[in-house]
Amino acid sequence: MIARPFWRQRIESAWGEALIVWLSGVRRCGKTTLAQSLGEAHIVHVNCDLPSVEDMVRDPRLFFSGCTKAVVVFDEIHQLLDPARVLKIGADAFPALRILATGSSTLAARKTFRDTLTGRKRQVHLTPVSWAELAAFGAALPRRLFHGGLPQVLLAESKQPALYREWFNSFFARDI
Repeated sequence: MIARPFWRQRIESAWGEALIVWLSGVRRCGKTTLAQSLGEAHIVHVNCDLPSVEDMVRDPRLFFSGCTKAVVVFDEIHQLLDPARVLKIGADAFPALRILATGSSTLAARKTFRDTLTGRKRQVHLTPVSWAELAAFGAALPRRLFHGGLPQVLLAESKQPALYREWFNSFFARDI
């Protein structure tokens, strides 16, 4: 796992202003990996792609009262039926917790939110690998320009045209 200290600092700083941080960004830019890099000892990681999670958070108060770690990460939270309710109860009833919610920044994801969570959240928009991060990924600028900035493709041995086609098609189909 490649350390991305700039982004970790942005998350920590956002938690200084609000209890919920919404980590968004284009597909495959490293949101899940960044969330996992916060350290297993301190986080409860909830994969909202799993159908069983809906049952697990049906009573958010009960769910959060069972959390014994400092941070709860809801990965792909827009997959839940009412994600805003879960986040709102977590922030209002459990102020000692820090919550990180990941997901795309698409309109489809925003449609699942019935509450804007104004005052309770801050957004951190993760970009693909930046100039300052190239050394950590063992890449120089020409490689970044030729391969693109997604972590997976920067770390690959060679350029992967099929991955680019799939990502590009998915980006247009889901995000635009």
